[in-house]
Amino acid sequence: MILIGLGEEFDFTKQLKKYPQYEEGCRILKEAGLYWAVPAWNMFFADKMEEEHPMAAWNAFLPWKTSTPREKLMKLLEGKDYFVVSTSVNDQLFFGDDRFVMPCGGSLKKQCGEGCEEVLQAVTEEDRKKLRQGFEILYEGERRFHGGEDFREKTADFFQIGKCPKCGAGLVLNNIYAENYNEQGYMELWNTYKKWLQGTLNRRLLVLELGVGMQYPSVIRWPFEKAAFFNQKAFFCRVNETLYQLTEELSGKGCGISMNAIDWLCQLC
Repeated sequence: MILIGLGEEFDFTKQLKKYPQYEEGCRILKEAGLYWAVPAWNMFFADKMEEEHPMAAWNAFLPWKTSTPREKLMKLLEGKDYFVVSTSVNDQLFFGDDRFVMPCGGSLKKQCGEGCEEVLQAVTEEDRKKLRQGFEILYEGERRFHGGEDFREKTADFFQIGKCPKCGAGLVLNNIYAENYNEQGYMELWNTYKKWLQGTLNRRLLVLELGVGMQYPSVIRWPFEKAAFFNQKAFFCRVNETLYQLTEELSGKGCGISMNAIDWLCQLC
């Protein structure tokens, strides 16, 4: 059995923050009350860097496109009894099955901006097209806007991705950046994960933690350590650029690899 955790390294945050234009875009989105769009902005900006600055982007983004970690993972897990938990909001990781849960959400679903629990819908291609148009304006002219309110007013149509059928509020992407994050978007798969995890006790278990930092340690980092500690047949592998060390309790039951998790996956056969 294989338990995999995917963390913040898969959001490209470290690479993206090297670009002041990206940071300025995040600031404007937050001021405009559009912070829920950040996961989609991340991937839009990464694509732009690949398109306009291929040499500068090579080490940051192109390995993802040329040796897709998602495909590497799927090959690794083929025919195995596995579950994947991801705190990354990068939707390109998603396998599209019932063994992959994203507790922090992403840009696959949309919710009521006021948090009506019953309202969860799939993001449409039309929604994605509108958001991309809004991001194009943000990317090309973010310095022309006088704060977030000005940006929101000038791009209002592009960030309207529906109305809540219950209260009439605008719909927003269902993720941790939303002001009223609706956790029902992942709860069904989370319950499936908990049942699966109970079945790992006294079974041979590989716990593979990739690129997980301390942003949400109670979701992956601490529970994974606990699962490996109590299972006498478990082996724990932690891959992280800086936080790769294992706890004393896991001494002799695992290894820590000081490497970016995306780079590590891209080297797999």
